[in-house]
Amino acid sequence: MEDPHLSHPKLRARAVTRTFGRAAGAVHALGPVDLDIAPGEFTCIVGPSGCGKSTLLRIAAGLLRPSSGELSIRTSDRRAVAMIFQDYGIYDWKTVLANVRFGLDIQRVPRREANARAEEWLARMGLAEFAGAYPATLSGGMRQRVAIARALAVEPEILLMDEPFAALDAQLRTILQDELLALTQTTETTTLFITHSLEEAIVLGDRVLVMSARPGRVIAARRPPFPRPRSGDVRTAPEFTALKSELWDLLRAEVGTEAAA
Repeated sequence: MEDPHLSHPKLRARAVTRTFGRAAGAVHALGPVDLDIAPGEFTCIVGPSGCGKSTLLRIAAGLLRPSSGELSIRTSDRRAVAMIFQDYGIYDWKTVLANVRFGLDIQRVPRREANARAEEWLARMGLAEFAGAYPATLSGGMRQRVAIARALAVEPEILLMDEPFAALDAQLRTILQDELLALTQTTETTTLFITHSLEEAIVLGDRVLVMSARPGRVIAARRPPFPRPRSGDVRTAPEFTALKSELWDLLRAEVGTEAAA
């Protein structure tokens, strides 16, 4: 029976694969992957290192082409997709305000409107007083807040996030998870979020997909049993611990497969 959440997906992948290199030296990195993401859904993908999670995200972003299969995105235009990287991806030579306004400048939004929208998102991310600062003067957490503000300022229909909190310490990571949770629950943005953290995936995701060892395929899907709006308090729920244990059992088998290869 078809999942009613996915009858009109925002993102759809069918038999997507990606191979790097040629002939005997070719590496089959991904797939085949079949995937549907519903409008407004926050989907998290977990899997062993090297399983192709980031490759799939880059295909979705249009930065890579699949070797076979098709990935389609249903948006008003390609600019409706924004991506946030682990290494922030912001420009050291631009002020914080100019970084957040960057996508709006590309879209040729009038400067007054662009500044107003950038300033609004800086305020929402607690960065209003740093509008004139440069990234080198900011902490890692603040730089990642700038990256999130820049992505959301363009009001994307689809947000792609590649382990955006992986380089942060545990306490700051928890804070930013909770901030992202609060932000995404106030928008209708469809989000595809790559992470190594099972806790992060369960806190944030409407759905958690587990990928196999390379070449990565989707081998399981789980829906955290926490209705929205939700908060980080779900971390203390018995259901949270049970789901984390179940996901780890699935992943442990794949990590063992990868180690034996």
